[in-house]
Amino acid sequence: MTATATRASPVKRGETIKHVAWSPGVDLDLQEWAEAGRRIGSVGPNIPWLLGDWIAYGNLKFGERYARASKITGYDRQTLMNMVYVASRFAVSRRREDLSWSHHETLAALEPGDQDRWLDQAAEHRWAVSDLRTMLRAHRRDDVGLGDGSGEEGDAESAALTLRCPRCGEEIAVT
Repeated sequence: MTATATRASPVKRGETIKHVAWSPGVDLDLQEWAEAGRRIGSVGPNIPWLLGDWIAYGNLKFGERYARASKITGYDRQTLMNMVYVASRFAVSRRREDLSWSHHETLAALEPGDQDRWLDQAAEHRWAVSDLRTMLRAHRRDDVGLGDGSGEEGDAESAALTLRCPRCGEEIAVT
């Protein structure tokens, strides 16, 4: 289980970041150039976390500010509300760097223990978001007794505990 580390991505000496451009400002060696790429690359997929936390802070400090946040960021109000919801459902210590925002978003409505179990499974089996959604739907279907539609309930408990990965066919125990 990997939690998100608290790493700052400061702008380095002479570096300039604008809406549509990056400039090093100084001559970089290969290591410095690679480090800049890692910083830039890490921001994009994490924007929903950053904005969710930023807006949650603004909501606590200044009251509801989705309209203002929408004007500031350019994101629509509903998207921002979703970012806040997902960020509020996962403490920083429970966010997984090895899984995407969308993995977390898929599980946000679950209880924390269930979220962690599904995140563990997704990380262990390297599920794409679509795989996670498929497995979660299958688990829910089996959990409410919809199973294979045969109407037999004798094996419903074991069916809810074992699912087949849609990509590789592996049978996976989900508890």
